[in-house]
Amino acid sequence: VIIYINLKMIRYENNSQAANWFVTGLTDAEGCFYVSITKNAQFKTGWKVLAFFEIHIHKKDIDLLRFVQDQLGGVGRVVPNGKNAYSFRVNSLKDVLNNIVPHFDNYPLISQKLADFLLWKKVLIKMQNGEHLTDAGIKEIVNIRATINTGLSSALKAGFPQANPVTRPLIENQSIPHEAWLSGFTSGEGSFLIRMGKSLTKIGYRIQLVFTISQHVRDEKLLKSFIDYLGCGNYRAYSNRELGDYICTNFEDIYTKIIPFFNKHPILGVKSKDFMDWVKAAEHIQNKEHLTQEGLNKTFAIKSNMNKGR
Repeated sequence: VIIYINLKMIRYENNSQAANWFVTGLTDAEGCFYVSITKNAQFKTGWKVLAFFEIHIHKKDIDLLRFVQDQLGGVGRVVPNGKNAYSFRVNSLKDVLNNIVPHFDNYPLISQKLADFLLWKKVLIKMQNGEHLTDAGIKEIVNIRATINTGLSSALKAGFPQANPVTRPLIENQSIPHEAWLSGFTSGEGSFLIRMGKSLTKIGYRIQLVFTISQHVRDEKLLKSFIDYLGCGNYRAYSNRELGDYICTNFEDIYTKIIPFFNKHPILGVKSKDFMDWVKAAEHIQNKEHLTQEGLNKTFAIKSNMNKGR
């Protein structure tokens, strides 16, 4: 595992408000609020309930998970989770109630994930009151679970055929609360790309820088809000997938708006390395170096080491 300890993390550690909003932004991108209900004969009801918080990302970003863990009071564990991935997970009811819930009450999520958090919090309150140990309480928790994330599993549908999903909270009028929220969100869902295609120019290739942030179409309004917030870009929907993009390809906007924003409000983790390489490519374009074979070769080299090539 490569360790990334850099001045950008230290900058956030010295600014608690920015660090907290960064954590919320990253959670809006990569976090999940789980309610697990499994058969267990050791419980009077026959069911065991567990509520936990998790952020799941590639193993290259294990230091980013540790940063989040530190910001949330050092609770939970950073553990391997699948091939080439790690999770930061908090499943102690005490830690969830004392550390996780207060954080997101004070620094609220703004994506549709906020609805999952609000429902999850209702389950936590029931667990705190011991209701998950009663038949009536289990049924109420199942009704809430039916509305969180992807709904009920086949086992839960079979175990609770009369389940009646609660109404999902309506999340509207989201607005970015702090610059660090967008930095955190981009650290999770953003992409810095270099497109290279053949052209009729003397050098034979054209280069285009692309900045995108992808999210489920249910957060279309949130993605569209980035256009006004950053003063550039467009929204793109996919006809064959439930996915939308905020996308910026205009070089002047990238050079004068996107790059200065993230220089001032840094991305963390491996994606920050991609951003720094992307900025190098932008400087080549700004200085017209990409119009020479030598400059083109430099850009090729930068591109090959970015993203999955890193």
